Amino acid sequence: MTYGDEKAFRAWCATAEPVTQPGLVNLHCLPPLLRAEIQWGLHAHAQSAQHSEWTTNGIRNLVRHCWRGSITSLMDLDDADYKDLTRKQMDSEVRKIIREVVNGLRCVYYSPSDTKDAGFLETDHFGRRFKNAQSHFDISAVPQRWLRDLLWDHLAEWLRSPQCPRTRGPFDQMRRAAVELGVFLQADAPDAGRDPTVLRREHAERFVADQRHRARHSLPSLGMVLVDGRSPTVTDLSCQFVFNGARKLLYSAITAGQAERLGIDTGFLTAIPFGGTGIKQRSRNPFSDDVARALTDETNLRRLEELDLNDRGLRDIWETIVATGRRCSEVVGLRLNCIGRYRGLAMLWHDQTKVGNYNEGIRIPEPVYHRLDARRTKTLQLFEKRYGRTPATAERPNLALFPSRIRNPNGRQPISYGHFNQRFKTWIADLDLGGAYVAHQARHTLATNLLRAGATLTHIRRYLGQLSERMAEHYVKITNSDLEDVLNTVWVAGPGAPNPGELLSGDTTPMDRETALGLALDLSRRSTPADGGFCTYQPVVNGGACPWKLDCENCDNFVLSGADLLYWRRKAEQWRSIAENAPDDATADYLHTVFEPTARAIKGLEQALAALGVLDEALTLDLRRPQDYFHRTWSTAFRARDLAALQAPDDATGQP
Repeated sequence: MTYGDEKAFRAWCATAEPVTQPGLVNLHCLPPLLRAEIQWGLHAHAQSAQHSEWTTNGIRNLVRHCWRGSITSLMDLDDADYKDLTRKQMDSEVRKIIREVVNGLRCVYYSPSDTKDAGFLETDHFGRRFKNAQSHFDISAVPQRWLRDLLWDHLAEWLRSPQCPRTRGPFDQMRRAAVELGVFLQADAPDAGRDPTVLRREHAERFVADQRHRARHSLPSLGMVLVDGRSPTVTDLSCQFVFNGARKLLYSAITAGQAERLGIDTGFLTAIPFGGTGIKQRSRNPFSDDVARALTDETNLRRLEELDLNDRGLRDIWETIVATGRRCSEVVGLRLNCIGRYRGLAMLWHDQTKVGNYNEGIRIPEPVYHRLDARRTKTLQLFEKRYGRTPATAERPNLALFPSRIRNPNGRQPISYGHFNQRFKTWIADLDLGGAYVAHQARHTLATNLLRAGATLTHIRRYLGQLSERMAEHYVKITNSDLEDVLNTVWVAGPGAPNPGELLSGDTTPMDRETALGLALDLSRRSTPADGGFCTYQPVVNGGACPWKLDCENCDNFVLSGADLLYWRRKAEQWRSIAENAPDDATADYLHTVFEPTARAIKGLEQALAALGVLDEALTLDLRRPQDYFHRTWSTAFRARDLAALQAPDDATGQP
């Protein structure tokens, strides 16, 4: 290389940008520390299983920005330094790369004790990383150093413990408790609460009173700030979290010996009351009929599809939620091979444990099966378009059915619940249904409809994946009119059947797991009302004469329904009274023997109603009174075909 003026040449070299070459990032122009940080950031980024996408141009733009600004370390950059820059000055990808590298470098530059002094905590120092969260956890909003140190020690102890919370929620609640207490002490206590030795019981009591006052009048929080800059409203539920968190935090100072070291008054530490184990939340109601029809209308579903700009399957998710009653997170997290056929039955396999076990299967309608199958084809096409190949056999079980566009280098990351929920809210607002509705109400709607169809709480609990019937009751809404329908669909075999009292509205035959999971409740039966129950003999149901001369109690086609429980209880009392007044023991034993099949049928009916959870309600509803069957209106009957064949005379006036 030749040049005429070395000084001018060197000056040109210092200002000229490197020549761009495909696939090459030139770091020679950067200071050694900055160069090492970028190299480390690239290495750490590649090691992450779920990382965002960095393009070569984005990395070059980062290098160019640092070179032009004479930056010596990425740690010198902060969000405040470039938040006002235009996209031309610094594009969004450069901001993203800087933020991710700086978040990783904090664990390198800061030791745990350094983070305590700086007012934050790195979960990576303890080998923990919460789902969809960064390692960095900021606690600098707590104004008092002594209170912030107590919070840091408490959170660090959680991270070291084998019982560390699975999510970041408890950490956020504990931080909120410390922030609320610290900001109140800053405004109310002497020396802004910085000296813990002057704090007394009355300061804690005034803090409690202030929180309750704000919750009662729906006032904003003193210390918390949302992402949009607003202060959240204090509620009874937030008071519960704040009181329990602050109480636990201050008590930990006593057990750890920090209270004695800091000289904090015991009255202050123990004055905050217990907030309670949980405020009973108002259970969500099922969708009303008109809302349910609107949310499944084809025209409205197309409008939801239009909100899915990148075709990530929002409509498929919603229709699956409606048809199966699964939680939103369970449907959003479905895997590519989540559907299949077993003995010809369409099945859906999902994660019901919330820990990644995709081993729960339920039967699904054919339209939902075909929709999910079409979505699977689209997902495979997206994979092939992005990677230029079809997924290997070992990759397919872990691929997401609804893959995310961000932080998804291998196709395993599904779209977030927040993404679906945001689009769903927009859709609901556009439909103008006259209320605020959430997708989870579809789960309540399905549970209530199952109960109306005659399913027991045990069936509902197993289908919805609940741990207890009490939790299933939380999803079930039933009114008196619905109860009558439910009672009429609970059938047991009558006294004349081979097994009196056997439940007929459900199949109890042992079967293999796949078949059992694929079975759906079939409670539709053709019948006609009879004295104390229903006749299921089809010739009689179709209008024919009874060949057994209406001897219902000794007929195996006669069934008892839940609506007949009181009638048969009266029958039992009547037979018992007759047996007690029998002239001798032999006659009494004979009467008991005759009535024994009926007693077994009644017992089976009570067990069925108890399993359904409506036994007490059935005993309070007198749907069929014995006298009704002997009333002239009930005892006088005509065949429908005979009535239909009648022709009115020409001079009929319609008067009786």
